[in-house]
Amino acid sequence: MGRMFGYGDIQLFAGSASQGLAEEISEYLRVPLSQYDLVEFSNENLFVRLHGSARGHDVYIIQSMSNPLHRNIMELLIMIDCLKRDSAGRITAVIPYMGYARSDKKDQPRVPISARLLADMIEVAGADRYMT
Repeated sequence: MGRMFGYGDIQLFAGSASQGLAEEISEYLRVPLSQYDLVEFSNENLFVRLHGSARGHDVYIIQSMSNPLHRNIMELLIMIDCLKRDSAGRITAVIPYMGYARSDKKDQPRVPISARLLADMIEVAGADRYMT
């Protein structure tokens, strides 16, 4: 299982955009990467299935928002939702590069604050916190 660091067993998940970084973090912490299936259907819909339970665990998902940006965002959101529905104790999204980060304030009329929207989507999906 995972290693204890104060909040319960830790589980690490590597998003497809951050596999190498997640492996380095896993080795450093001596916590194995948790496994899951990620299926992309012909219509580009994504499907996630965990290989084991995350119930009560302190879960970290490492996923960058690099190219392909929107696919990686959806993968992160679907992973968070999957873990929340599996009753993870706490979910932390570790985002080495956050897309839309340059759109973090309203500097002209009639424009969105896209970074805020993305942060809200991560929260609504079920992340307790995120780190960029």
